[in-house]
Amino acid sequence: MKNTSDSSSRSASQRQASHRDKHTETEQFGLSETRFWIQRLSKTAIRALHILGIAGSAGGILYGVDKSLWIHWWIMAMVTGVLMTLVEIRQSRLWLIQLKGVLTYVKLALIGSFYWLPAHKPALFITVLLMSVIIAHGPAGLRHYSVWHRRRIDDKPGKKRRMNG
Repeated sequence: MKNTSDSSSRSASQRQASHRDKHTETEQFGLSETRFWIQRLSKTAIRALHILGIAGSAGGILYGVDKSLWIHWWIMAMVTGVLMTLVEIRQSRLWLIQLKGVLTYVKLALIGSFYWLPAHKPALFITVLLMSVIIAHGPAGLRHYSVWHRRRIDDKPGKKRRMNG
């Protein structure tokens, strides 16, 4: 019987130590654990709504469906896209010159060209979608490549307001 309670108390103390380590890890970047989770879940929720907006508007853009049927999805995609951009810039100003930021400008230019090239809207939309996937899921060396410095650049340790996601 004593063996069971010893192993239970050890695993409880190990759990507490693990919790302290995680707590210390988030605090070293200037965030309490609670604040970290709130920010992480908020960023994930914004991204999910962005993808939902893109998915909802895709049919209308690709198949020429009446705009009134999908415009609310498009507005949601654009608003959440702006929010995600602001979060990225707030976390690191380097985002503005890294490939992940620069390609966001390119995607916006392609989206803007919907008005000048309406016949090519489906092809432009597909190009924007493919660029998004490649940059979002590409290696860090690609995402963090600076078009200004012509090499990968990252924030100095401790300087970046760290929030994974």
